[in-house]
Amino acid sequence: QVQLVESGGGLVQAGGSLKLSCAASERTFGSYAMGWFRQAPGKEREFVAAISWNGGRTNYADSVKGRFTISRDNSNTVYLQMNSLKPEDTAVYYCAASTGIISTMERSFGSWGQGTQVTVSS
Repeated sequence: QVQLVESGGGLVQAGGSLKLSCAASERTFGSYAMGWFRQAPGKEREFVAAISWNGGRTNYADSVKGRFTISRDNSNTVYLQMNSLKPEDTAVYYCAASTGIISTMERSFGSWGQGTQVTVSS
């Protein structure tokens, strides 16, 4: 399993922006599809965004489409740029890696980070 470490979470006012980063431990990171999920208090974890192994395809949850952007670079890092944040975006955000094709399903991802807290105040 690849080890993943998220960073970049914090407290921001509604309408603000944050950029999350996820650093992977493996040199084979470039062969993994990557995803971001989130879990709000009292709710189940939900899909946010995903990107294919080469960055050529992306998927977004309807709730974040047009506001969030997932990207990846050659330094074993995947990013989630979050703009126009809303209080309902408050959650712990998790990075995940999949050896398969791009997916929106949790069960497709075999490696998970510890999560980073994002809090959006109204």
